[in-house]
Amino acid sequence: MGSGSFPIDLVLFGMIAAFLVLRLRSILGRRTGFERPPQPVQPAPRMAQGPVIDGKVEPAVPAAQQSVPDPASPVGQTLARMRDIDGTFDPGRFLGGVDQAFRMIVTAFAQGDRVTLRNLLSDDTYRAFEGAISAREAANETQVSEIRSIQQLAIEGAELKGKTGQIMVRIVSDQVSYARDAGGKPLTGTDAVTEIVDLWTFERDLVASDPTWRLVAARSG
Repeated sequence: MGSGSFPIDLVLFGMIAAFLVLRLRSILGRRTGFERPPQPVQPAPRMAQGPVIDGKVEPAVPAAQQSVPDPASPVGQTLARMRDIDGTFDPGRFLGGVDQAFRMIVTAFAQGDRVTLRNLLSDDTYRAFEGAISAREAANETQVSEIRSIQQLAIEGAELKGKTGQIMVRIVSDQVSYARDAGGKPLTGTDAVTEIVDLWTFERDLVASDPTWRLVAARSG
């Protein structure tokens, strides 16, 4: 997760294992080629109210720039239909939850935290992540990922299939992200702060009692 249907089909997580390992090793992001130099100390950023991704209020984090489609646009109208089904749905609140979920998922993948991933991913997506973690562990490799900031969260597409909503979000973040081999030698990525762009799609049954939006697809932006 375009208006009604996305410009590109959702990523199929039945891809070959080698592709998954290479893709997930870089935390499902594409570097733009702009590596940020060390930044001077800045005043503390504005803190957003703790978002809700699974019905629980999470600790506040530095607020990213949020972009919600115009209500009159096709995507905005799809979001309005979601709200008709679930009166508690709010696009801005949803993006706040995505902010928190993105941080949790990136960190959990790097640490091999399967319990956290299991709660935030769909079944197929979890199998892909778990397979990549297992391959990394078998090779005695480690993943280092540190999110320095999330610059932008923008709803790029929305689709409603019956009572199931899917929302695609563009996430622009500054990260330190690299993989190391068993001897500590860097394999991929860089220890410099790098801008990474992701397109993540979340899905939820809007009439289910479980309020969690789970990640069902991820690709480079």
